[in-house]
Amino acid sequence: MKTQLREAFEEEMARAKALYRQQNWDQAFHHLERAHILGQRFVIPHTRSHWWMLKVGWHRRDRQEVTGQVVRILASLVISRIWVPLGNTGGANVSPVKPMPVPADLQALLDA
Repeated sequence: MKTQLREAFEEEMARAKALYRQQNWDQAFHHLERAHILGQRFVIPHTRSHWWMLKVGWHRRDRQEVTGQVVRILASLVISRIWVPLGNTGGANVSPVKPMPVPADLQALLDA
């Protein structure tokens, strides 16, 4: 993972964790989705984003999210280097194989 991309990923994760500590689950999840888009091509960052999504799902008492994230964590460990659906936000509310539009600011980082 190139430096600029790693820094952007870590910044999104830091924002998510800060919001998580404040119990602001919705905003934390938003930043986890952004981190997921940035890190999904790399095993460890990809898996970290799903782990934190699982934690948010747990606090929301969202059974669908928790179940979906368990499956996605396992898949991220195996599939990240082979294929990922570009732009997929990683939440259980979307198909894990569906490509999605990438926000312009994140696309610039992915293109760099």
